[in-house]
Amino acid sequence: MAANRLKLNADKTELLWAGSKYGSASPVGRGPPLWLRDETITASDHVRLLSVTISSDLSSDKHVSHTSSACFYWLCQIRRIRHSLDTESAQTLVHAFVSSRVDGCNAMLAGSSKASTDRLQRVLNAAARVVSGTHKFDRGLTHLLHSDLHWLDVPQRIQFKLGVTVHRRLRGNAPPYLVSCWKSTTDVVSRQRLRSASRHDIVAPISAIGHLLLQARLPGTRCQTMSVIRRLAKTLLGDY
Repeated sequence: MAANRLKLNADKTELLWAGSKYGSASPVGRGPPLWLRDETITASDHVRLLSVTISSDLSSDKHVSHTSSACFYWLCQIRRIRHSLDTESAQTLVHAFVSSRVDGCNAMLAGSSKASTDRLQRVLNAAARVVSGTHKFDRGLTHLLHSDLHWLDVPQRIQFKLGVTVHRRLRGNAPPYLVSCWKSTTDVVSRQRLRSASRHDIVAPISAIGHLLLQARLPGTRCQTMSVIRRLAKTLLGDY
């Protein structure tokens, strides 16, 4: 850093020791501090990076809790002025302050527990109530979400994000760090004659993004534009 004329800002530097909470030797929690010249960086239980809260045990509970709290705060603010808004304006505000937070970096929730996704689903349920002007115990919430507002549930939103990302990888439009992590089955010599190669499956290394084998579920659409792919993916996932 000194060679590049940079100086460490200890107030904005965070240290996290991360590992599985089930491992006996994993440094979960507050580990030893880090000494850099005259500065001492103390380890934290969780850090915030690109609007994502990363916990020391690599769970999504803290991130979901922060997201839910922020969304419910903005829903309370929107509900206060709901009588002065039409439906389109209310939906615009909900998308700007609530849905964007639920969808932001939600691909990291793939494989998370149902308890985590249910907490975010309660946020979408409350947002639908605000947009439609209905109350908590009114009936027809499922019809309101899927038929009237055309919203996907949280698990389907995560699948949608992963599906679009996989399609971008197949078209070669994914970021370089994803291209280097994933490999198409058609590029693996030992798998070129398998049926998975005709489905355009993608092999994801365990060391890169966990125990995930992502599959493109939109056959015959590799030449379509991204707007068409998004519409087809939402139609496929929204077919309850």
